[in-house]
Amino acid sequence: MISRRTFGALLGGIALVPGMALAQPAPFDNPGEVTIALVRYLSTGDFFQAYLSGVEKQAAALGVNLQVFDSRQDAALQADMVDQAIALGVDGIIIQHGLTESMQEAAQRAVDAGIPTVAFDVDVENDRIPQIEQSDHDLARLSLAAALEDNGDSFVAGYVYVPGIAPLDRRNEVWEEVKAANPGIDQVAMFGTLDNPIANSVANQARAVLSANPNITVMFAPYDEFAKGVKIAVDEAGMSGQISIYAADISTADIALMREPDSSWKATAATNPAVVGEVSVRALAMMMAGEDPGHNVIVPPTMITQAMLNELDISNMEELGEKLPAFAHADVVVPDWMPLPAR
Repeated sequence: MISRRTFGALLGGIALVPGMALAQPAPFDNPGEVTIALVRYLSTGDFFQAYLSGVEKQAAALGVNLQVFDSRQDAALQADMVDQAIALGVDGIIIQHGLTESMQEAAQRAVDAGIPTVAFDVDVENDRIPQIEQSDHDLARLSLAAALEDNGDSFVAGYVYVPGIAPLDRRNEVWEEVKAANPGIDQVAMFGTLDNPIANSVANQARAVLSANPNITVMFAPYDEFAKGVKIAVDEAGMSGQISIYAADISTADIALMREPDSSWKATAATNPAVVGEVSVRALAMMMAGEDPGHNVIVPPTMITQAMLNELDISNMEELGEKLPAFAHADVVVPDWMPLPAR
């Protein structure tokens, strides 16, 4: 026989053992019967593949089933896919990107059906749906701070932008603020498309822009597929020594492009897309367990420069996470009971 005090002390000691997960709340005490749906608008490019990988890893750590619906930039189809997920009786839904006008009513239908729902990088204008964000304002601020540091506050700029996409709209707000604060910035061209393949489609536009505006010295392309397209056109025009590209987002392919000799891609501000995927699942899981992750779940970004990549000899995303630990994990929405993917 042991005393109640001794028994309590033993339990406390067990709870403090590193790496030992606490008992999981319902419905995760029987995770094999839990299904979550990821309903995607954008899927082309390294960022979205890495995001999906993060979703898959966190879902696997929880032991739940994952169904992926990919609309391939068809707004009406994405809304239909939310309805499909509802009809299938999934236990939670992640809406990944999309257009507010097409997703707002579909997201409300999920809420009306009693299905916990979160949205990543699409504003569904619903107080009951947490918004997962990369802190797009900070992404743009970091990238543009690098542009100003490298080029001063007076330069001729080209800008890649497609309105109506929530993260790009938030980044655009900062670009407008920076231009207003620095009247020496002369934006002579704005262009952009999300037609697949995005990088090649943007490259086609950038060729015409550079031909018409050979005095451009800075390109702000706040999405890595945009930056890839601009770099293709800059390289083909033989202007890599004349133009500097500032972007957002990162991948192994992006790192290779930034580290090419005399690369025009000078800096990018980024979160780890796999980490954002993990955070999206964790926020949804908290809702499913009756907990509140907060309405705005923000993953902080990291500034990554060409000089940094070369100095630290970083060649891929794994090395980036190893040499910049803040990039490898975001301590965001991590309740004690939540199992995390193996590191």
